Order: sequence, then structure tokens, then C-alpha cells
Amino acid sequence: MIEDIKNIFARYQQAGILVDTNILLLYVVGLVNKQRISAFKRTKQFTSEDFDLLAQILKSFQKVIATPSILTEVNSLANQLGEPERSKCLQLFGQTIIQIEEVYQPSHQLAQLQEFQKFGLTDCSILEVSQGSYLVLTDDFRLAATLQRRKIDVINFNHIRVLNWKN
Repeated sequence: MIEDIKNIFARYQQAGILVDTNILLLYVVGLVNKQRISAFKRTKQFTSEDFDLLAQILKSFQKVIATPSILTEVNSLANQLGEPERSKCLQLFGQTIIQIEEVYQPSHQLAQLQEFQKFGLTDCSILEVSQGSYLVLTDDFRLAATLQRRKIDVINFNHIRVLNWKN
């Protein structure tokens, strides 16, 4: 499995990796304070080691991709941090956004998708934007399974975590 993951990463190194909301939130909270990751209700399922692994993964791609919906969700969730971490998190999130390639898909088109009632706006944006373009990194099992059924390359971050994988 580790070799499969390395091969997928190598294949998308130049094209880019699309990072889902929880994964991007982990990254931003970890930039502020790695000890806060397991204490913040929105990232408590992760550890500081997960942040280190994620940072290492993201460095190996020329482009990190997000949709406007993902960025909006991360912003809303980061706003739930208490001060002074909230302000620092938003500052670092702003710096991170500058480095991210934002790919837009009109909401009115996403709302017409068959999957919209099941997944909602953000996950539908991932389904559409990633097709044939980007590797998706998520911790959402249901989304990952749907992407796989659609023959879209996806890595469930939870699978990498349990492997204690090193890039």
C-alpha cells in the first residue's frame, strides 16, 4: 500500500493535490500551535504527528488546490478558536491562501448535480473540480468512496496515518 501511495503522489506531483476542509484546517491549526490540534474540537481527531506528516506531504506537490467552499469552511471553523490563537490562525490562514491555487466551480452548477442532496456544496465542488485534474486528500470516507467509484484518484488521510508513512 505504501508503494501505491508513493506512486499516486509521484503521478500528481506537478498537477497538484486538492485538500479537503478537515485536512486544511489541521494544517492551519498546526501552523499556529501543534499542541492545540488535539485540544481543538474541530481537529481533536488528529495529532501533532499528523500535522508533521501533512506538512511533509504538501511540500512534495508543486500546487495545493482548494475550492472557495473549502476555504470558507476552514475560515468558519478557525473562527471557533479562542484568542489569541484565533487571530494568529487567521493571519497564517491568509498567508496559506496566497500559496493555494483556488479553483472555482459555480454553485448553481453544483446544485444541479445528482450528488448535491447527498453531499452538499463543498463535497460536490471537490467531485467536479478534481475530475481528471488533481489528487484529492480527504479524511471523509464517504467522499473518498464516491471519488473512487468515479475513478478519481483519492487518498484517505486516515489510511496514511495508520501506516506511519514517511514520504
